[in-house]
Amino acid sequence: MTIKVVRGNPTPEELAAALAVVRARAAAAEAQPSGAEPPRAAWSDPSRIAQRRVPRPGPTSWSRTYWPG
Repeated sequence: MTIKVVRGNPTPEELAAALAVVRARAAAAEAQPSGAEPPRAAWSDPSRIAQRRVPRPGPTSWSRTYWPG
């Protein structure tokens, strides 16, 4: 693997930090089985929405019908 700095003048410490991150990501990608899906983030899990009760109908229920955050 070849890495080339195309812009800027990093210090040796900055370059070492950047290379450590790149190598750690590469090692993590190699350690993951090729057929496995990456874990889903909790915010995108549809079951998270189903845990809350649906608001009861009423004159102010329109203000509670947003997507919960």
